[in-house]
Amino acid sequence: MLSAYLNGFGVAFSLILAIGAQNAFVLKQGLRREYVLPIALVCALSDAILITVGVFGFAALTNVMPSLAPVMLWLGAIFLLAYGAFSFWRAWKGGAGLDPASGKGLSLKAAVMFCLAITWLNPHVYLDTVMLIGSVATRFSGFEVGFWAGAVTSSFTFFFGLGYGARLLAPIMAKPLSWRILEALIGCVMWAIAYGLIRGA
Repeated sequence: MLSAYLNGFGVAFSLILAIGAQNAFVLKQGLRREYVLPIALVCALSDAILITVGVFGFAALTNVMPSLAPVMLWLGAIFLLAYGAFSFWRAWKGGAGLDPASGKGLSLKAAVMFCLAITWLNPHVYLDTVMLIGSVATRFSGFEVGFWAGAVTSSFTFFFGLGYGARLLAPIMAKPLSWRILEALIGCVMWAIAYGLIRGA
């Protein structure tokens, strides 16, 4: 059970860690110290819903169609290899540091609605959180609850840590080199997970 929990935590954390519109928005609100609690809660609860659908919905689907699990494992591995390669490419290419503190602030309602939009209208979230986490969870048959708990804990830890720790991260993440290092680390984690999927297939 502990192994399933730790794997769930690690897989979810590595997927969430990749900087996208959602994370950049949480970081921005954290730097501004505006609506950090509701924004982090919206992101974490949305993730928890998607993870629940992925872990338990995918498991139910593979019980009906047992041949689906190995196919999705290989598709997940291919996706992770491509994802990792793209992260390595961004690390090599580099770019400017992120400045999420710029721009005009939003009202609470507008901030929450915007957060919901960039979360639920992003097609990649369904591939990452539902399909990929769901396919990895099939490796822990009988311990899906532990894997699910780890993934959900990871989501809450990440979003609240990012929101409330943004001020500490600001001086570091303003440097382009920091983003290059982060992208390289993401690439390593993605390839490590892909290796685990291929080895267990």
